[in-house]
Amino acid sequence: MRFEPTSIPGVVVVELEPHGDDRGYFARAHCPEEFSAAGCPFVPVQSSLSRNHAARTLRGMHYQPVPHGEAKLVRVVRGRIYDVALDLRPRSEAFGRWTAAELSADNGRALLIPEGVAHGFITLEPESDILYMIDRMFVAGHGRAVRWNDPAFAIDWPAAPEVISPADAGLPDFVLDSLGER
Repeated sequence: MRFEPTSIPGVVVVELEPHGDDRGYFARAHCPEEFSAAGCPFVPVQSSLSRNHAARTLRGMHYQPVPHGEAKLVRVVRGRIYDVALDLRPRSEAFGRWTAAELSADNGRALLIPEGVAHGFITLEPESDILYMIDRMFVAGHGRAVRWNDPAFAIDWPAAPEVISPADAGLPDFVLDSLGER
């Protein structure tokens, strides 16, 4: 695997190193030793799948605040998405900044997102399936979100969403004290 840091500390694009032949290819998608050697210690304990039927489906921007924060490795197993990570760690040098990567089943890229960084995506193709590998068990009732189009962050999405949950669409403007980390 190849690890490419982004402009957000701890957010890393993980590239597969496929070994191919006439059958296709085989590639390691996660190895705790390789992640640790790259300065990205990450050991998942839970996996989740997000199925999205329509192109331009938007999910996010979601996170779990401390003490229930979680890191995740996000990979597309079918389709294609524009994946966004937004730094909401108040003490981070990148607080309020975002980065994005196009992830697809074809390019095999994944995005490693540390705790305290919100995550969201918009599908670029119909029938896109996203696999999340998460380093902690989910604790219900502690999820938080900021609005995908909040002017405080000015995320440059490649398209307007056509499918979005009422909860994600109706979030209020961002307020620093809402993070619960002070």
